Amino acid sequence: MGAVKSDIEIARKAKMKPIKDVLSKINVPDTAYAFSPQGRHIAKLNLDYIDTLKKKKDGKLILVTAINPTPAGEGKTTVSVGLADGLNKIGKKTTVCLREPSLGPSFGVKGGAAGGGYSQVVPMEQINLHFTGDFHAITSAHNLLSALIDNHIYWGNKLNIDVRRVVWNRVMDMNDRSLRSIVVDLGGVANGYPRQDGFDITVASEIMAIFCLSKNLKELENRIGNITIGYTREKKPIYAKDLKAQGPMTVLLQRALRPNVVQTLENNPAIIHGGPFANIAHGCNSVIATKTALKLSDYVVTEAGFGADLGAEKFIDIKCRKSGLKPSCVVIVATIRALKMHGGIDKKQLKKENMSALIKGLVNLERHIINMKKFGLPVTVAINKFIHDTRKEENAVIDFCNGLGVKANLCTHWAEGGKGTRNLAKTVVELSSKNKSKFKFLYEDNLPLFQKIEKIAKELYRASEVIADTKIRSQLREYEALGFKKLPICIAKTQYSFTTDPNLKGAPQDHVLQIRGLRLSSGAEFLVVFCGAVNTMPGLPKVPAAESIKLNSKGEIEGLF
Repeated sequence: MGAVKSDIEIARKAKMKPIKDVLSKINVPDTAYAFSPQGRHIAKLNLDYIDTLKKKKDGKLILVTAINPTPAGEGKTTVSVGLADGLNKIGKKTTVCLREPSLGPSFGVKGGAAGGGYSQVVPMEQINLHFTGDFHAITSAHNLLSALIDNHIYWGNKLNIDVRRVVWNRVMDMNDRSLRSIVVDLGGVANGYPRQDGFDITVASEIMAIFCLSKNLKELENRIGNITIGYTREKKPIYAKDLKAQGPMTVLLQRALRPNVVQTLENNPAIIHGGPFANIAHGCNSVIATKTALKLSDYVVTEAGFGADLGAEKFIDIKCRKSGLKPSCVVIVATIRALKMHGGIDKKQLKKENMSALIKGLVNLERHIINMKKFGLPVTVAINKFIHDTRKEENAVIDFCNGLGVKANLCTHWAEGGKGTRNLAKTVVELSSKNKSKFKFLYEDNLPLFQKIEKIAKELYRASEVIADTKIRSQLREYEALGFKKLPICIAKTQYSFTTDPNLKGAPQDHVLQIRGLRLSSGAEFLVVFCGAVNTMPGLPKVPAAESIKLNSKGEIEGLF
């Protein structure tokens, strides 16, 4: 067997089509009114054109999620791209909708987010780096609000903002733990009033969440205006609209709100737009991208970040609740390698067949299957094949899923592209066409906030109880008194486990979920609940991916993956 090509080598040899030809597959006309080319292979759809699609019938929405991630890899994005290509191969006009990669993980530990092997979106290098500048626009809009807050305080503080109660951090799109907690306005009177501040990564910004949940520019502006930036000494909330911030912030975001279109290696359309993390935010691409794709395609494949306990739950309970979207079926991605890690073996031992570890680890997949069925959705499993998987191991997973009444398909898309997901595509079409979905949310709007948290913790995580101190409980009551009782819950915790301990693999139960803190996202219209040690500003690992990224003698990028 010859040397396995890297993702970037495969991407570099892609035979890309002009973006107008890719768009023609979903009947987008080659006119300035419909889209604006960003070079030959990237386009931004125009919002006025998107408005003309409202009366078109929606296609079917396929949600791709996964088991809890491990260092062994699951390949959710790769499966999403491969499935979209597979559906196109069997004659179904399909678009894949993905999140934009963040520079933080690209230069940290995760690498890029454009798929892999022969199931990628291209141009990979641009997508994984600055792309069309959307994240920079979100960063700038967010930090404009930060600047307006401190400027208002400097010039007399007419709103009586309590500098101890400013809740709006600054952001940047890079992992930098040094900026988590800082002091600003030092250096004397001319620089302002010193106060404690901090940075989050851009994907954790409430602006990112608002950006991804807004259906149009008007809703975007209204949501921005409703952001809670802080409180007075009397604990009266102060909103971004009190600073007249929503107008200029929307101006900065106007171009960014237009969805980006690229292509798969098989020249099928891919919309990549927005990108929050599911362990600290709601983890889905933009509503406007998903809704647009549904008007233009028979099928739309989209992913939710990390495992189904975080990404899929938030996709349904937040994104679908706010947008009216409804998936036709759910695909849960699993790898035999990852299942064996959930069964307790080390990454170094994954190349060897280990049936006992695999069977032990299958409880993680089972938990996610059961959880997804709670939402009334039909479920199928995609086994993302790795080269060292054995036939015996593959059959064990297929048989296990059959025992749960769920069909599992072996997927070889990494090596074969859409050809490797044809069977999965046929299963997805079959499940979607049966239309037996009894779609429902996990909890109702009117349930008290603490009970919503308990519902997620006990039903999905299998926690025995939720612990919160007096301060947290009091804060929840204050939010309800302010009119925020109906907000959905966004749990921020480790993605590696159902618990708050990233080392607890498999499907632990009867554990305790302790609430560490709360963050009201009144513009995005959800409540972030921090549990465990999860951080909204990640740090770089001991050996960051950045150390291997460089330009070669030809000016080509090396080390990006």
